Amino acid sequence: MRARLTRRTLFSLVLGLLLLSTAAAMRGCMGPYQHLLSQLQRQAHLTEDTSSLLEPYIHLQGLNTPILRGSCTEHPGAFPSKDALRGLSKRSFLRTVNATLDRVLKGLVALQKQLLNNDLKELETARQNIQGIRNNIHCMSWLLGGSSETAEPMQTGPGSWLQLTSTLDVFQAKLEGCRFLRGYHRFMGSVGWVFREWGESPSRSRRHSPRWALHKGVRRTRLFRRGKRPVPRGQLPW
Repeated sequence: MRARLTRRTLFSLVLGLLLLSTAAAMRGCMGPYQHLLSQLQRQAHLTEDTSSLLEPYIHLQGLNTPILRGSCTEHPGAFPSKDALRGLSKRSFLRTVNATLDRVLKGLVALQKQLLNNDLKELETARQNIQGIRNNIHCMSWLLGGSSETAEPMQTGPGSWLQLTSTLDVFQAKLEGCRFLRGYHRFMGSVGWVFREWGESPSRSRRHSPRWALHKGVRRTRLFRRGKRPVPRGQLPW
């Protein structure tokens, strides 16, 4: 009887902790939009820095020569470009970043297996940083009135992701890992660029957007065609 009570007590405690964690997570999503956006901007800026992961990997793998560094280039199409990301709606952008980072996490696991007994603590730090970014993306999606799962993400090119197969020799595997990390850091730089262009509120559009500019130009043309002149600020339309 005492054992049953103990198990029930433990179950109640665990359930209570889970509920508290869920409630805490939801409260974390109720912060100001601008504060959350600033967090995402800082996180993207930090993960863009190659010294946070790529440089330690290059030194550990013996790739620190001008020739080998020159070969450490991003695979074309492996990650969405900055221009492609800028053309997405906010919800599609968040969905694309979230899906891409999920694949990056799988790539980091593959890199860890490649390293065998060589310890690279920056990999674990990178995983934690990515999880933090994804949590904030979830909150931002919630603030924008939807889920990061509701908008379709961009698709990257086939066969452009980290492929550490048994057919690769040791050097090729090292180089593939280097190219993968190069693309990851570049991608995070592009993500940060887009976040810095977002407005000060969820409803404000990005004024640099080509679509916005086109719409604005068409609207001004229609006004002139109707014989209406734009009124300068500070003047009344007499």
